[in-house]
Amino acid sequence: MQVDLKDVTPLRFPDGSPVRAASAVAPLGEGYLVAQDDATHAAWVTPRGVTEVRLLPPVAGLDTFEESSGTKHLKPDLEAACPVEVDGDPAALLMGSGSSPARMRWALVRLRDGRPVVGAADLTPLYARVAARLGVELDVLNLEGACVVGGRVRWFHRGLPSAALPSGSVDLDLGQALAAVGGRVPAEAVDVTSPRSYDLGAAAGTAGVGLAVTDAVALPDGTILLSAAAENSPNPRDEGPVTGAALVRLADGEVERIADLPRVEGRVAKVEGLMVVEAGPDDVLLRAVVDDDDPGEPSLALLLRVRW
Repeated sequence: MQVDLKDVTPLRFPDGSPVRAASAVAPLGEGYLVAQDDATHAAWVTPRGVTEVRLLPPVAGLDTFEESSGTKHLKPDLEAACPVEVDGDPAALLMGSGSSPARMRWALVRLRDGRPVVGAADLTPLYARVAARLGVELDVLNLEGACVVGGRVRWFHRGLPSAALPSGSVDLDLGQALAAVGGRVPAEAVDVTSPRSYDLGAAAGTAGVGLAVTDAVALPDGTILLSAAAENSPNPRDEGPVTGAALVRLADGEVERIADLPRVEGRVAKVEGLMVVEAGPDDVLLRAVVDDDDPGEPSLALLLRVRW
């Protein structure tokens, strides 16, 4: 598997402020929606520009959160996004990472008459069931990627390989999941099935720090591509130095191929979100978003050509 970097675009809002801490991306209409893990709003990128889309109400009167201000624990940490359809309308489902009550909310952004319409819900009971199925404590749950496979949402837990916490996934019934975020069924009614764990190995030059899942995208042939990072973190919630990054291809739930991601401006690219732009039998064009863990710098949108 070969990965080539085709384009790099810094993301900014019209006022010049950065799209910060990009943590997930999903197609939406003629553009794509980028989640910011430390903010209550997303960035909708279209040919006309970048538009702010509110996903959640302010938390304690705040819309952005930083470690330096002591507000990091309040952030919604929307780390997973996948394209869905609701009554024929294109939509994007965004999901919090877990580990604390602030991070157990979902948002559904539905495009209706060309305008984004947002609904949100607290799904805390679902997170407890996911943690139990994965066999991890709720306070270390870190769900960072999701994709739709055969009518189910495959939801990926990042884990921390250096602490013997492997990456893993569970499956959710898609219809039930959409009903839960829409408030039509309780969160505890969503089926949680097929727990899996993954050994993703290590990327080049990672000094023994194992790769862990940061996002997932399903391909038309039924395989799944994961982005993965080797991050020397002290625990599953806090950032650490990223020493390597890779794409991993899964077939039938097993690791089939691994390829290092190209560096961007000489640095390891911590890819946090993936979406398919176009797919062929032997290659795929991906849009990826990069989080540099610096709220003052614009997140990067990459175009990656992946060949088998």
